[in-house]
Amino acid sequence: MAVIKTVIEQAEEKMLHSVTYLEDALSRIRAGKANAHILDGVKVESYGTAMPLASVATISTPDAKTLTILPWDKSMLHTIEKALMDSDVGITPENNGEIIRLGIPPLTEERRKALVKQTRGDAENSKISIRNVRRDANDGIKKAVKDGTPEDDGKETEGAVQKLHDKYLKKVDELIAAKEKEIMTV
Repeated sequence: MAVIKTVIEQAEEKMLHSVTYLEDALSRIRAGKANAHILDGVKVESYGTAMPLASVATISTPDAKTLTILPWDKSMLHTIEKALMDSDVGITPENNGEIIRLGIPPLTEERRKALVKQTRGDAENSKISIRNVRRDANDGIKKAVKDGTPEDDGKETEGAVQKLHDKYLKKVDELIAAKEKEIMTV
């Protein structure tokens, strides 16, 4: 019975990890308004190591269409600017000598559709991951039954794993619906 309980706990942990990863990926998608998370993937060369941008500067959103980056060390301005140019953010920074501004351009209809397609792809990858966790959990349950766990406990546990699976797939669908609505809102 302890083996089956462990299988359920591990399955839930892995499914939750998949949903968390999807939330993180969706937060980095630029939906036409300023969001500091779109800069999470930007690495800046600082004192010989690549560091996240948030570790060397303050990132803020003064309005819905602008991000500002205030470096803690003024000598880092050009390094941060270069890192932004080299990144996949796709926005040209404006440097005034003290602060870097990123103006978020409005999205075209074509770009909105491409972003929706990208989010659906990310969601499908997350769903595949959740299904794989369910399959692995069911394999673990079948092995436990083969090793002596009662069949009734095995069937009951498979039902519990299926409920977890359904719960996390529903959560993925909710995340995607919300993100698609955000992207398509002009």
